[in-house]
Amino acid sequence: MTRVLTLGLMILSLAACETAKGAGRDLQKAGNAISNTASDVQNAL
Repeated sequence: MTRVLTLGLMILSLAACETAKGAGRDLQKAGNAISNTASDVQNAL
């Protein structure tokens, strides 16, 4: 029973890690888009 619980916790922690990594990539892409837009506006002025 302990092994099953340990295995379940390990699987959940790996899933959470992948979710955090994906969220980090999404935030990075959003930050790049904002930065690029700001640069475009600055160059247009």
